[in-house]
Amino acid sequence: MKKRGTGRKKRRLIFDRKGIEAFAIRLKEVRKKTGISQSQLAFEAGISLSQVARIETARINPTLSTVFAVARALNVSISELFLFNLPTE
Repeated sequence: MKKRGTGRKKRRLIFDRKGIEAFAIRLKEVRKKTGISQSQLAFEAGISLSQVARIETARINPTLSTVFAVARALNVSISELFLFNLPTE
């Protein structure tokens, strides 16, 4: 009997630094354009202030659920947050 998990490739976490940085810049632009502070965005989105700050400084990779909550809090479409050119590697 073959053990489960043997022979599989080890999974690698993906962290696209340039993409995360481009998203961070765009989020900050949209937030400022809407006139909402980081603390107000955190409150409205149901996330911590430090999480907003870490997203805007590209220190963390937000989940899709977090991006959805942020878009709702800013009252913008998801596509509005992704209106940037994805840098090439």
